[in-house]
Amino acid sequence: MGETEKGLTNNFKNFKIIKMKFNYSKICTDLISGLKERENEIISRRFALNGLERETLESIGQGFGISRERVRQIQKVAMEKIKPKLSQYQKVFQSFLEYFKKFGNLRKEKIALLELGGENWKNEVYFLLTLQKPFQRFLENNDFYSFWTINQDSLKRAKETLEFLFQRLLNLGKPVTLNEISSFLSLKETVLTSYLEISKKIQRNKEGLYGSKDWPEINPRGIKDKAYFVLKKIGQPLHFQEVTNLIENAHLPTVHNELIKDSRFVLVGRGIYALSEWGYESGQVKEVILKILKESKKPLKKEEILEKVFSQRLVKENTILLNLSNKKYFLRDSQGKYKIKEI
Repeated sequence: MGETEKGLTNNFKNFKIIKMKFNYSKICTDLISGLKERENEIISRRFALNGLERETLESIGQGFGISRERVRQIQKVAMEKIKPKLSQYQKVFQSFLEYFKKFGNLRKEKIALLELGGENWKNEVYFLLTLQKPFQRFLENNDFYSFWTINQDSLKRAKETLEFLFQRLLNLGKPVTLNEISSFLSLKETVLTSYLEISKKIQRNKEGLYGSKDWPEINPRGIKDKAYFVLKKIGQPLHFQEVTNLIENAHLPTVHNELIKDSRFVLVGRGIYALSEWGYESGQVKEVILKILKESKKPLKKEEILEKVFSQRLVKENTILLNLSNKKYFLRDSQGKYKIKEI
């Protein structure tokens, strides 16, 4: 279990008493009991109360033979009729307020509804939150999941914090743990976690690491990204069989094929692959030797060539010597040094 799951589990335990203290179903039934029959039905269907499925204005309108705008108007009137009754349930709304304050005044909708209402009363909690200020819902967009907040200033702070963190992660260029994030953000862990949970740009992987949603280590797209993440995590070249074994439900031929095609991977030995970002360059041993001699701009001893090739390839010494003996490409001078044969 990662950092986020642990926190969520603890939070759920902390607020279990709220679910036991209030009968949300009974409260909602009481609130809509004085409405006209059609108003009652529209509210129940719009907010999925009394075991009904949540419906759109359009679908409800079709059922009544009226426009979606007329359904919206009836819903608005019904909600106004409900408000005078809310004073009876201020303890409920106060408990909601205290809950949000513990998480920096905002919370991802999916998590908040589950923690406050459980599986059975999520819809009722959602309905109650819509009835009274300062609870405000923000719809999902490209940057954030749906969430609720009780304070606009806190929302501004959350957005600024997440943007700062996103830029910091891009500069670091690698995923980090929650503890590492906490080290450069002066926020309580509960607040920081709540901020991170609403973000789409910063996501958490199965290893409990946070980073950009576009990074393969965070959001792998297909086998090639999963293979990349495996190698990056291990930090050293691996045989494609080992890479396959470390990817869930992967097939050996598929993994090998992706490693061959993707320029991020370099074959450095017999079936052994490394990441090009580690400084490995593609090419056969002969091509590696040619590059070494070109860059040296002078003949090199056998030992010097061996050392440089070993830094690029996991091969036997005889393989390198066999390539050096190819007089079509390499010549050995009177001092026993090797150079490229001029064409």
